Amino acid sequence: MTDFLLELRCEEIPARMQLKASEDLARLFTEELARAGLKPAAIDSFVTPRRLALVARGLPLETAAVSEEHKGPRTSAPPQALEGFLRKTGLTQDQLEDRDGVWFAVVNKPGCATMDVLADAVPAVIRAFPWPKAMRWGVASQTTESLRWVRPLQGIVAIFGEQLVDIAVEHVRSGYATLGHRFHHPGAITIGGADDYVEKLRACHVIVSHQERQAIIAAKAAQAAAAHGYTVIEDKGLVAENAGLTEWPVPLLGDFDPAFLEVPPEVIQLTLRINQKYFVLRDAAGKLAPAFICTANIEAKDGGAAIIAGNRKVLAARLSDARFFWEQDRKTALADHAQKLGRITFHEKLGTVADKVERVAKLARWLVEEGIVKGADADLTEQAARLAKADLVTEMVGEFPELQGVMGGYYARAEGLPDAVADAIRDHYKPVGQGDDVPTAPVTVAVSLADKLDTLVAFFAINEPPTGSKDPFALRRAALSVLRLVEVNKLRAPLKSIFHHSHWYGLVMSSLLDSARKNQGMGLRAEDRNFREEYENGKRVLYYADTVIDVSDWIRRSSYDDSINFENDPVGALLDFFADRLKVQQREAGVRHDLIDAVFALGGEDDLVRLLARVHALQSFVATDDGANLLAGYKRAANILKKEAVDPAIVPAASSEPAEAALLAALDAAEPLAARAVTDERFADAMAALATLRAPIDAFFESVTVNDADPAKRGARLALLDRVRAAVHGVADFSKITG
Repeated sequence: MTDFLLELRCEEIPARMQLKASEDLARLFTEELARAGLKPAAIDSFVTPRRLALVARGLPLETAAVSEEHKGPRTSAPPQALEGFLRKTGLTQDQLEDRDGVWFAVVNKPGCATMDVLADAVPAVIRAFPWPKAMRWGVASQTTESLRWVRPLQGIVAIFGEQLVDIAVEHVRSGYATLGHRFHHPGAITIGGADDYVEKLRACHVIVSHQERQAIIAAKAAQAAAAHGYTVIEDKGLVAENAGLTEWPVPLLGDFDPAFLEVPPEVIQLTLRINQKYFVLRDAAGKLAPAFICTANIEAKDGGAAIIAGNRKVLAARLSDARFFWEQDRKTALADHAQKLGRITFHEKLGTVADKVERVAKLARWLVEEGIVKGADADLTEQAARLAKADLVTEMVGEFPELQGVMGGYYARAEGLPDAVADAIRDHYKPVGQGDDVPTAPVTVAVSLADKLDTLVAFFAINEPPTGSKDPFALRRAALSVLRLVEVNKLRAPLKSIFHHSHWYGLVMSSLLDSARKNQGMGLRAEDRNFREEYENGKRVLYYADTVIDVSDWIRRSSYDDSINFENDPVGALLDFFADRLKVQQREAGVRHDLIDAVFALGGEDDLVRLLARVHALQSFVATDDGANLLAGYKRAANILKKEAVDPAIVPAASSEPAEAALLAALDAAEPLAARAVTDERFADAMAALATLRAPIDAFFESVTVNDADPAKRGARLALLDRVRAAVHGVADFSKITG
């Protein structure tokens, strides 16, 4: 068995592409060998900014001979069928075998030299390589058929054992030579084979293992920080990125003017990390330290002093810009910044960001006034909602979009706004991802919930839901965020009513306002229009011409009265969408999706806290013997009822059959207990009440014939089983439960 070394050397590969490219090289190479019947014992992959490499270990000198058998047409088939089979196999008729009236072809393929397989495989891999972005270069680039590579390909090393595999890809031909470090060892290096590749390059200041470079950076950065009493803020992504920028990494510690620390720490961290690829440090007190660690690609003769000085100068300019943005933004109040949101289009069908802010402010206030979000001040909630997006037009967020919300919180606190408002502005985007913190402060919860609900309702109302894998407006993430806000904060939020309310205030009312504005002229002030909204006795009232509408009452009735409809009403589609998202979320939490279906199937259950309590109680119940046996008895009853019609006029009555009478008595006792428990949201108690039906149901099926010859008995027993089904459905639709 022999090892094969392949190195593809080029100009600098972007750091973000390197690890994926290394995986792709090993995968494509393995697939090409498999087509020829070769499978290496192992593949070691390497990548640096200037080279992709692999070592395929344990390859034979030649492939094994293969005998392939192909079944052909019947011997009685038309001549055309036989001719096609012969063309496919490359044989003549006298080389076929007649087996019970069917032609068979046996094709023997001799083995071939592995060197020849490699000579064909490597160019195929190079030409098929899936770079996210690639380029053509030189004279050959005049045609679109020329080689495409991430950066100009400069060299190929392909050695099988100690033999060179002759490979030519356009202007590049394989050889034994590669290059070492660009500065420490710019000359050519002769590689003898796979065994000396890693160590020869190490001797020339190139560490070919990406993982080893990461380990060096992490360890030496921590060591340099500790020498000055600092610790490195963990950032695995930045470690990997620095490893992708260097072939011989040397972490160096520098400092900056502590006066810059007056700028919010998030700004400094982003300036260091995003703009400069520096590691951020903390001091012994856990605060941001006026220092950084950069990663050089050389061992400098002066110990890195000149490199640190250069980096310090560049960083000072960056931090000066950040401090200027911080000072300039604070000269304008957030409320004045918010006036500029009308210049930003949120969506062509949904107006500007200012329009969205108006919708969110109304909805957030309503959530508080209706008691859905408890403990929040309605005025502070509305103020926070109206200022939450104001930082989008600031200089700092223009430079660092990642800081939207965060900077708004800082600016709000700097101008003396209440902490609840500043916190809500800062955190209203949360939770962003699965591991993100979920807000619990009441004002923040109201604004965050309103912001996400408005987005969901608005895009569903204009028929822009997610489709397949496409979700350009991140609506799935918004729905999951709503679910987490509701679940963590135990919000008693009837979704149907909230969706209706959001749709009314967000879109229907905006449409009426636009209509009134157009009908009465753009020059009129809002208070001069016949369309206005006011509070009367704590209620939101809408005046339109001579019509007065109690909006809260109208919304509440519309949630339960199907005769009241909106134009393009998104509520039904949204409820289905949330049901799907809930299944995804709860499946990840270990809850069976069929149990969620069993509760949703009851209909009318859109209070997520109550729904999840019911689901969790159901999951615990079906895991017990009582639950499993009751489910089996229910399914047996349901199967009988599928085949037999139940006369609704028949009421189950006392019977001479002991088992039948016992089941009726058990139902009489269990039904009211379960119903009261469901009403009181004691779902575990409801399940316990149903569990008392287990033994009577088992005994009933063991000793009672349901389809009795006597029509009266059959009707009474079917009615009894129908009552069992109805009692169970008072808790969940067991027909949706698998097992």
